[in-house]
Amino acid sequence: MAPTVFFLVAFLTMHVSRAYATELVTCTSLVKLQNPSRGVRLHSHEVKYGSGSGQQSVTGVTNGDDVNSYWVILPTSSKSCKRGEPIKCGDEIRLQHHKTGRYLHSHLFAAPMSNNHQEVSAFGEEGKGDEGDNWMVVCSTDEWLQSSPVRLKHVLTGKYLTVSGHTYGRPISGQYEITAHSSVSDSTLWKPTEGVVFKEAGSDDSLHDEL
Repeated sequence: MAPTVFFLVAFLTMHVSRAYATELVTCTSLVKLQNPSRGVRLHSHEVKYGSGSGQQSVTGVTNGDDVNSYWVILPTSSKSCKRGEPIKCGDEIRLQHHKTGRYLHSHLFAAPMSNNHQEVSAFGEEGKGDEGDNWMVVCSTDEWLQSSPVRLKHVLTGKYLTVSGHTYGRPISGQYEITAHSSVSDSTLWKPTEGVVFKEAGSDDSLHDEL
């Protein structure tokens, strides 16, 4: 191979590799997760359900500026990961609500408005939750990419995080019901939008990317 061609191939390979690295969703990153089909972001707040578990409610909001829509991507309590380590398809993770410290959670309680759907809540105190906080990242690539929506499958019950389409009245008027359900559709797809994605230690680039 001629030297000029060799260096061109090497440059393009390095460029593609670095571009791919900036696409990765990684451990400890702080993100908002949007459902592209419904245009809502996964959200929580200090408002408890008036029925079911009575735990902190999880909803979907259209307002992209709401600070209550940030979540930290963490490993399950039985595992560990390094800051900036890529999340692989099939990995089990927890999503910790940044504002309240509780984990995205599901269980066999019925959803508030949707028949045959499970309630999704935010659960745990002082960083401690249980196995109902674990979600599997379901995607078609090797690793979770920022540009490719994924599904989040509840490990204990096998149901998918979804937007039901129902909206609440007061005190959270207009916010969407978030549930877990067995069916797979566009409403079960999620992708990171705003936030800070950390890179692996030793990366040639800065330590994080802002979405």
